[in-house]
Amino acid sequence: MRRNVFGLLCLGGILCFLTSCSRTEPRIPYGIIKLVYYQGQSEPEERFSFFVIAEDDDGIENLDALYLYHDREGLRWKLSAEDWILIEEDGKTWIGSRSVSMPRGEILPRGQYRAVLVNKGGDRSERTLSFDIPENPRYPFPVFSIHEGRYNIESQYPQHNLLCYDEAGNYVRSISVEVPQGETASLGLPSNVRSIALWAEDSEYYTSALTEISPLK
Repeated sequence: MRRNVFGLLCLGGILCFLTSCSRTEPRIPYGIIKLVYYQGQSEPEERFSFFVIAEDDDGIENLDALYLYHDREGLRWKLSAEDWILIEEDGKTWIGSRSVSMPRGEILPRGQYRAVLVNKGGDRSERTLSFDIPENPRYPFPVFSIHEGRYNIESQYPQHNLLCYDEAGNYVRSISVEVPQGETASLGLPSNVRSIALWAEDSEYYTSALTEISPLK
C-alpha cells in the first residue's frame, strides 16, 4: 500500500484472521470520479482519478479490494491494497487511483459507475457514481515550459499548480501559480527540486490536465 502526500500496515497471523472474520460491512460514505488528460504522443489521453472515502469498523487494514464497474459496457477495474493510493485528510481516509484508463487509449464511457468495497471477511458495500463529463475537452491541452531560468504557461484552465519532483523523480510539493510567466526563482522552489510538471484544473467540471515533466534549466 502506498501513502501519498498530494493531500497501513497489514496485520499478520492469527490477529488478521480474527479481524477479517468480523461480519461488519465496510462503508463508502462518498466517492468521486474526475477526468485527467495526460499528454499523449499525438493527442491527450483520458484517465480517471477515482477515489472513495473508505470506512471499516476493524480498520482500513481490514479492507481487501476496491472495484469500479461500468455495467452498461461490462467494464471492471480492481484495486488491491498494493495498488491503491491512500490519502488521509480532515480525519477521513480516501483510497483510489489517479490512473484508471481504457486499453489502447480509448475514450472512457460516460454514465453510471459502481464503486464496490470488499473487506477481508468478504463483506461488501457499494455506491453509485456519475461520470457525465463532455466527451470533447472544454479547453485545449495546456503547454508548460522552462527555459533559461523562466517558466511559461499557456492554458485556458481556471486553476494551475506546479508539481515539483526531486532528482529521483519523487514528488516534493505542489505550488499554486497565478502568474502565467516569470522567473523560476520567484516560485520559491525547495532546493531539492529538479523538475516540474503543470497540473491545470477545472474544478467545476471535475477535469484536469497534467503535462509532461520539464527539467529545471
